[in-house]
Amino acid sequence: MSVRRVLVLNGPNLGRLGSREPEKYGTTTYADLVAECEKTGAELGLEVEVRQTDDEAELVGWLHEAADGELPVVLNPAAFTHYSYSLRDACAQRTAPLIEVHLTNPAAREEFRHISVVSAVANGTIAGFGVDSFRLALRAISTL
Repeated sequence: MSVRRVLVLNGPNLGRLGSREPEKYGTTTYADLVAECEKTGAELGLEVEVRQTDDEAELVGWLHEAADGELPVVLNPAAFTHYSYSLRDACAQRTAPLIEVHLTNPAAREEFRHISVVSAVANGTIAGFGVDSFRLALRAISTL
């Protein structure tokens, strides 16, 4: 039986986890997040590849790669969530499940964060559970 490959894609500022606003995002580092995603994936029989970029074009390219390869995606679009129509359009081209994730709950934050242009083209959204948001998303991917 082959292992299902999953991309976990992260947008801007996620590489600064652990030092960026720990009162909102906690003290878990980006390296810790990567390790947790890989560990959870292995437990679920998934091969997880975690990537992070501050570049919108690179993130769009990764989504095209996922669509072309029929790869499931766990996506934390970060700030791109609220305004990147190019990201939304890349997500709409998906050929496998896509779960939108957020460490915090955008609906409980500043008003400009209440709108996601990605949610309508994702299978679902998991938000507000810190690193557990990623664990829950990988669990969802494993059952879709």
